[in-house]
Amino acid sequence: MTFLRFLLLGALASLAVAPSAQIADNTGEPAPRTEAPQPEASVQTGPSLQYYREPGQNGINVFEAPKEAGARFDGLAVHVGGDFAIQFQGLSQSNDTNSLVDLAPNFNLPSANLNLDVQIANGMRMHLRTYLSSRHHTESYVKGGYFQMDNLDFIQEGFLSSVMDVTTLRFGMDEINYGDAHFRRSDNAAVIYNPFVGNYIMDSFTTEPYAEVTVQTSGFIGVAGLSNGRLNQSPLSGDNGVAMYGKVGYDTQVNETMRARLTASVYHSTDGGTRDYLYGGDRAGARYYNILQVQGEDASDFLPRFNPRFATQTAVQVNPFVKVMGAEFFGVFERAMGGGDTDGGYTQLGGELLYRFGADESFYVGGRFNTVSGEQTDGGAEVDIQRVNVGGGWFLTPNVLAKAEYVSQTYDGAAYDGNAQFQGAEFSGAMLEATISF
Repeated sequence: MTFLRFLLLGALASLAVAPSAQIADNTGEPAPRTEAPQPEASVQTGPSLQYYREPGQNGINVFEAPKEAGARFDGLAVHVGGDFAIQFQGLSQSNDTNSLVDLAPNFNLPSANLNLDVQIANGMRMHLRTYLSSRHHTESYVKGGYFQMDNLDFIQEGFLSSVMDVTTLRFGMDEINYGDAHFRRSDNAAVIYNPFVGNYIMDSFTTEPYAEVTVQTSGFIGVAGLSNGRLNQSPLSGDNGVAMYGKVGYDTQVNETMRARLTASVYHSTDGGTRDYLYGGDRAGARYYNILQVQGEDASDFLPRFNPRFATQTAVQVNPFVKVMGAEFFGVFERAMGGGDTDGGYTQLGGELLYRFGADESFYVGGRFNTVSGEQTDGGAEVDIQRVNVGGGWFLTPNVLAKAEYVSQTYDGAAYDGNAQFQGAEFSGAMLEATISF
């Protein structure tokens, strides 16, 4: 058996080297060496995709997908990308009842994304993101994806070209384009667009089935979308509500050193079958780990976010953005109002002030102030949550970022009186985060 195995391995080795051997022709002279044709790579190592927000520093302050193609279509192209992030957490916490677990400085669970972007045809692209590891789903879990069309040449070349020159169509099960804050948030391991470690307290992010039309012309922006409002899908009667959303705005490069943008977005649902996941649709989990965990109880994967949990609601978000040379401001004014007769509402305010400097603005420092206040029911007890982030970052390369911050968050208001978990609760400390996106 050993001898036969030896002969088999020898034969395989001979076959492996045979293509590179010189073979004599009928004259007895060795034939000239010829190189076997090499197939073209079908997987792209760089983002040669159309109408595409690049991963890394080049995608910072990009909001809607650009209407410039950015690349020529030379056939089906697949870009395999990824995001990796890890944090070192040095936070402490307390409340009035001393019921919270003690925290110690340590690393959080590293997170990772797998991204597939496929240029299917000229002006036709697909995106798919899988969470390989996240706080809420430590196993691989598909976040979602979409199908995007920026022309209709598949019907006939130039078909409705004057319309499609300014229009983008998207269909998918992915994040909807409500507000501008979701363009700057951390999406599991995709944290390179976020100048800080955490997202906003009231995190308006959800993945739902949707159809969306975006128009961009001469700086004006218009978005109209339709969704069923559900994160988890169901064919049962009563689970078939509809949510509508839209956005209008203006984005202009005022001069060589100044850019200004202002948008207003609205989200509206009227049927409890939608479940309204607008502030609870992120399955990756919140960034600050074990915050507000009560001793003897399991930690929530989603604290310290705040979710109003209205069955139906109308939400409005206004976002100003100004960049003058290296100085940058981004703001959030948001109002979420419950659709029930006795529902209350919550107001979120947020502001980021950054200064980017160095070669290619590879460094930045800045701060963010974020508050949420309101009542769960009309005339009910007040909730007041405040957070401050101060920090900075360094792009070692356009695809590698290290950032550090100090964060402090407090809980106040009569709604928390007598609550063993939230009354007088606060946490603060330092966070370090490193990320790679490509």
